[in-house]
Amino acid sequence: MKRWNFFLPALILALALCACAPVGEGASAPPSAESSQGTAPENTQRTVPPWSELDWSGHLELDYAQSFAVDYSQEGYKRIAIDQETYLVVPELDPVPEGIPEDVTVLRQPLENVYLQATSAMDCFRKLDVMDAVTMTGTDAPGWYIPEARAAMESGRMVYAGKYSAPDYELIQSKNCGLALTSTMIYHNPEVKEQLERMGVPVLVERSSYESHPLGRMEWVKLYGVLFDREEEARAYYNEQLARLEPVLERESTGKTVAFFAVNANGMVTVRKPGDYIAKAIDLAGGVYALKGLSGEENALSTMNIQMESFYDMAKDADILIYNSAIESTLETLDQLVDKSAPLAEFKAVREGNVWCTGKSMFQESQSVGETILDINKILTQGHGADGSLSYLYRLK
Repeated sequence: MKRWNFFLPALILALALCACAPVGEGASAPPSAESSQGTAPENTQRTVPPWSELDWSGHLELDYAQSFAVDYSQEGYKRIAIDQETYLVVPELDPVPEGIPEDVTVLRQPLENVYLQATSAMDCFRKLDVMDAVTMTGTDAPGWYIPEARAAMESGRMVYAGKYSAPDYELIQSKNCGLALTSTMIYHNPEVKEQLERMGVPVLVERSSYESHPLGRMEWVKLYGVLFDREEEARAYYNEQLARLEPVLERESTGKTVAFFAVNANGMVTVRKPGDYIAKAIDLAGGVYALKGLSGEENALSTMNIQMESFYDMAKDADILIYNSAIESTLETLDQLVDKSAPLAEFKAVREGNVWCTGKSMFQESQSVGETILDINKILTQGHGADGSLSYLYRLK
């Protein structure tokens, strides 16, 4: 009995000390519902309804874009429709719903190590400050006119991974590519898309160039906001651009005619079709597209080649000519323009010095549409006084 009285207090004291021991010093902590970063562990995914039962009651509001649509589910998923393609954006730690149709491409966030072949999309990445997501491109450094993209290539942060028709599959796989973002050119090489998908790389085909309304092209920044959880930033940027354009869009037309063209090596004139976004941008800026009566083969191309004689008949009296440097090399003087085709010397705009040229970066910078409209409006309203104050156009002298 005395031995029991001796050990009992000691036993009680030992048990008390164990109960008070800190985690890691003699006692194990209970499993936590959240990690130290505040996110649920990967093995504790929430339960979600199957694909057929998801509640798609939310929708992204669009003003002009017609080539894509976005639906939001109450469960936190995003469904993107681009032409005949459907994509499901899945948040990082959420499960992929069961029963997804085979033709739905799953995009798991965060989208990292993007292989960007559609150069026009880079401007959206830049505007939303998500260029770090792109580590591979289909355009080498000399082909980039966006300074940040060229700098990233030269520093090695982004690397060339082959053009759309011949990507470097080994490099793309070694980089653990989370998305291949391509233009519709990939449809000319369907085996490329199939091979990327067999490798587990989701492919999204960008179609902003199919928007006939210039502001529809600009609105594609909202799609990239959806992909990279930058919806608010995309909406704010887009609304800011609309606000800058509003005074111009509300003005009456100046009635001045504008022709947009280039002369190729064969002496043919490459022009924009009347339904093209450049023609509509001219109208929005307060001008009249000089080639509205142009007719030709109906296809997806926004440009067509015509004889100089036809161009002369339609544009010789145009108030303003804009030369497209994206087709051929840039020009600096009117003499260089006339050297391309002698009849141009007889054009009213050439005689009056109202010929302007695009910069090389204008078409890579897909978000330049608003600035281009403002540039054209300045030319229409200020004439030579606009020289030197424009973002993407300059006057030939």
